[in-house]
Amino acid sequence: MAYSLVHASSFIDPSLFIGSVEDRVVVLVIGSGGREHALCYALKRSPSCDAVFCAPGNAGISNSGDATCISDLDISDSSAVISFCHKWGVGLVVVGPEAPLVAGLSNDLVKAGIPSFGPSSEAAALEGSKNFMKNLCDKYGIPTAKYQTFTDPAAAKQYIQEQGAPIVIKADGLAAGKGVIVAMTLDEAYEAVDLMLVKGAFGSAGSQVIVEEFLEGEEASFFALVDGENAIPLESAQDHKRVGDGDTGPNTGGMGAYSPAPIITEELQSLVMKSIIIPTVKGMAAEGCRFVGVLYAGLMIEKKSGLPKLIEYNVRFGDPECQVSH
Repeated sequence: MAYSLVHASSFIDPSLFIGSVEDRVVVLVIGSGGREHALCYALKRSPSCDAVFCAPGNAGISNSGDATCISDLDISDSSAVISFCHKWGVGLVVVGPEAPLVAGLSNDLVKAGIPSFGPSSEAAALEGSKNFMKNLCDKYGIPTAKYQTFTDPAAAKQYIQEQGAPIVIKADGLAAGKGVIVAMTLDEAYEAVDLMLVKGAFGSAGSQVIVEEFLEGEEASFFALVDGENAIPLESAQDHKRVGDGDTGPNTGGMGAYSPAPIITEELQSLVMKSIIIPTVKGMAAEGCRFVGVLYAGLMIEKKSGLPKLIEYNVRFGDPECQVSH
């Protein structure tokens, strides 16, 4: 079933992890958003799924009957999650958000003999550190924006002055989708550097910043399913990023979305797979941190060339993108 589906939240067939439909499996979904509700909805309807738990879940999931929500399970505590799995016979854990993946929840589950859908902490560095991702792009020839990484505010500002505006400043670590500032003027760029490196607005996530070339074009999200060595395309989507009407104001984590993205044609999908996704999967394997799970590429389709460049990677389904690609 799974490989014939392209919609993001519909592909996870538990039988891929347990062998056959006869071996019905209990699934635990980690997270509390609309993304997790979409995943619970799809898993609940799989013939190989026996029951679905969601921790901590939300009122919508609980009221819909798509999963039993476990609101008091601390998903940041791997030992608590493992104990729950053993107690309730959970045979597959699907991790929704990025923070538990970066923290190593999948590593701990696998060590405990519990199948987990989501990358190891080492592979999750693709999202956990933008500098790690950029260095991988450099090493394996993956098209992305020109950049430099800084911890010194003065050096960052000097580079910004040399490059000019508009320019993009990013916190290196996880900042819940809010660690990116598109500065249209030099003053805005300098303020962004101070916000992250001097005022510590994003804590340790902003203790290192990436100053990046501004790319002009149309953004799109693209998902691929990865087994560590190979990748197959799933679906594309676009979300509404800027807080104000007409794409004005600061970036958000996404406020609504639609799928598929009209700009991602079959030809462009093939190019994204060939030039971005496959080299990343092969590169990660070569670096000794095989990626297993959903690879979510944030793309810019450049206005002048029409070619895709990688803006960032996420190591899980997006929210809201997962909901609309259901």
